[in-house]
Amino acid sequence: MVQRVWIGVIAALVLMVGSARAQERPNIVLILADDVGFLDFGTYGGEAATPNIDALAARGALFTNYRTSPLCAPSRAMLLTGIDNHRTGVATIPEVLPPEHRGQPGYSLHLEPGVATVAAQLREAGYQTYMTGKWHLGHGDGHLPVDQGFDRSFILDASGADNWEDKTYIPYYRQADWFEDGERASLPEDFYSSEFLVDRMIDYIDAGEDDAPFFAHVAFQAVHIPVQAPREFTAKYEGVYDVGWHAIRQARWETAQARGFIPEGAPLADMPDSFRDWSDLTEEDRAWFSKAMAVHAGMLEAMDHHIGRLVAHIEARGELENTLFIVTSDNGPEPSWPVGDPNAGGFAAWGMQNWLERNGYNRDLETLGEKGSYVFIGPEWAMATAAPGDLFKFYATEGGTRVPMVIAGPGIARTGQIDALSFVTDIAPTLLDMAGVEPTLGEVEITGRSLAPVLAAQARETYPFDAPVGMEVSGNAALYKGDYKITRSIPPRGDNEWRLYNIARDPGETQDLSAAEPEKFGELLADYDAYAQEMGVLPMPEGYESTRQIISNMMARQLGFYWWILAIIGVVFAGLLYVLVRLGMRLFR
Repeated sequence: MVQRVWIGVIAALVLMVGSARAQERPNIVLILADDVGFLDFGTYGGEAATPNIDALAARGALFTNYRTSPLCAPSRAMLLTGIDNHRTGVATIPEVLPPEHRGQPGYSLHLEPGVATVAAQLREAGYQTYMTGKWHLGHGDGHLPVDQGFDRSFILDASGADNWEDKTYIPYYRQADWFEDGERASLPEDFYSSEFLVDRMIDYIDAGEDDAPFFAHVAFQAVHIPVQAPREFTAKYEGVYDVGWHAIRQARWETAQARGFIPEGAPLADMPDSFRDWSDLTEEDRAWFSKAMAVHAGMLEAMDHHIGRLVAHIEARGELENTLFIVTSDNGPEPSWPVGDPNAGGFAAWGMQNWLERNGYNRDLETLGEKGSYVFIGPEWAMATAAPGDLFKFYATEGGTRVPMVIAGPGIARTGQIDALSFVTDIAPTLLDMAGVEPTLGEVEITGRSLAPVLAAQARETYPFDAPVGMEVSGNAALYKGDYKITRSIPPRGDNEWRLYNIARDPGETQDLSAAEPEKFGELLADYDAYAQEMGVLPMPEGYESTRQIISNMMARQLGFYWWILAIIGVVFAGLLYVLVRLGMRLFR
């Protein structure tokens, strides 16, 4: 009897110690914005007010040399696994996938067997795991968050959707696919994406167990197209962008120098010759594009406002000091061309405008950004918001890959600016490291490195100076090594040629050093070839161009959606032709 009592006491003590250790492990909140430029957040010098993100940066770390991939789904796959996108199965996105790559290893476009998410690793270690927002990492049974380590989830299984209503935003999709815990879900009447995603996350956290830490991943739609925001946020920025994209790009370049993000006097890449000059626009177009950027800033502030609600709720639960926050973006700014920009001209633009009208979208200046409104910022504003980098989303140039990242919470001994080179694959191993969790799931090895030593001020760099780090998405590729970078951009903005830059001195990628430093150029090319072979990067088909592929894939999807209409038209046409032939035969007897 006494022995049983002692066994019970010991068991209770073990449970108490285990519970205490669980409580000591930090909660983790991973916040992912969509298509945010390097200097978009207020703490980086952007025009939008983001006081809640700024407050996290003030008590944590602001990264200035963080790189992601140039496209959303590959970045999200790497973010949640720590593994190169080609090894996860999400080498690119369905919208730009060429037929030659379909079904190839690494190009299934869902998380493949043997790949474990950070959510699955944390849940195995006793965490409660939640997600709200954009998923885009696999469709249908077996490929949704509920199948990838998340206890609860309310997600969008698409590249984007409307922020006010339950509807899609491009012809590639028939509908907006929202799922809760693996089952199709509908949205409330008063839906606004940033507000709803935080509301649902708060519900999940409150419904969880009090004695277990949580991992909460909120993947916002801000500021992906369609750019939309409540009027009370947008109104604050009306007139701010009347100076035009050239002036804003110049101002952000100066801000980057003043804050030490780039060297003093580092050159700024010129706008491409094909881009419109602000002064050449009509007064009506200048008003529209200025207001579009006001909506963009308003959408950023609205997102920040709701992040503030989540932070305040965690604080009210008494858990703020034991919660680790990460805020970053999946890639650089969205140029919205030609798919999202009906002003771009040509058949694609005509088709897009026709689709927008049929789906209840308008571009009225007075209500821009509100329900029913379709807003994009276009390539010129994307180039401006990507400053001091060159180009934007889709391309592995600095404008497409250099984005903000803020980390705050327990274990961050160092505050202020961190200049260490870091990558999207480093986030998952950092979270596991700071949670004290050894990865035990999955057969595919993590390729990133933990940032914990840098965050704890135990190291200045995460990667040795001679360590090459490569990336590739649909032909757009880069490799970083020390102060150098090689990059290749495909059409329509690129020419498929490799270039070499010293990004420590020339972060704007203005001076190609491939001819001046052939040995360094050859060294990095060899490093990239080794990376591509190791990760299973497939060469792009001859003549591939992403914009043409998007249009081709959308047309194929539309045919798949509405084949029956075409079949009916075909039957009617055949019937009419038969009648005409019979009449003709009678007339000419």
